[in-house]
Amino acid sequence: MKLHTLKPATGSTHKEKRLGRGEASGKGGTATKGNKGQQARTGYQRKNAHEGGQMPLQRRVPKRGFKNNNRVEFVVFNLGQIDQLQEKYSFSEFSLENLYINGLISRTDKVKILGTGEIKTSLNFKVNAISEKAKTAIEASGGKVEIIK
Repeated sequence: MKLHTLKPATGSTHKEKRLGRGEASGKGGTATKGNKGQQARTGYQRKNAHEGGQMPLQRRVPKRGFKNNNRVEFVVFNLGQIDQLQEKYSFSEFSLENLYINGLISRTDKVKILGTGEIKTSLNFKVNAISEKAKTAIEASGGKVEIIK
């Protein structure tokens, strides 16, 4: 085998279609672009939302409300749930790592503790946010609270 004898495998290369090169080519006349008009010309770009003059969907549907792009979503746990979770999963501390390992939150979730219910066990908490009522209840039961940023 020598360099000058190399050529592509049979069937791997195709001839380029030569459009608009006369009627005999079979691709002459309109060059497979249909009839005349804007779409047959070069540089034509179709608008994504154009509906042929009909009122576009994004203008037909009414706008409602407001979406805050800076909102922080929390996974919320109430004090009433914490004793049950501690019994079921036997937490030594209530932290993001323990919750993730046991499948209660995903890797990027933020956790907030709210004060609904009562807590009987004394646990240490490492969470992203906590309400004042929950914080006083945890400290009264002998636990500690650490806020993670």
